[in-house]
Amino acid sequence: MGRVTRSEVEHLAMLSRLELSEKEKVMYESNLADILEHAQKLSNNKELDNVEPMTNVLGLTNVFRKDEPKKEFSKQELLKNAPDSDGEGFRVPKVVE
Repeated sequence: MGRVTRSEVEHLAMLSRLELSEKEKVMYESNLADILEHAQKLSNNKELDNVEPMTNVLGLTNVFRKDEPKKEFSKQELLKNAPDSDGEGFRVPKVVE
């Protein structure tokens, strides 16, 4: 993997909306180069060719309940606890002038 250039670091900083000092730019050039070099080593590792991609390191899965219809409420039942109602829906204070 090639060296990360100053212009690439500045471009990434601009995309990320970061203002970097000269010292930080030098540091990120080195850090990004190290990260890319490590990623290249991993992608060249033949032992990893048959490893399935993981979405969760713990192997947990979501358990969902069945989506079944339940008792519906009438409009009057829903509106009876409303602090203010016009009989058709909830009345709320105006927030836009």
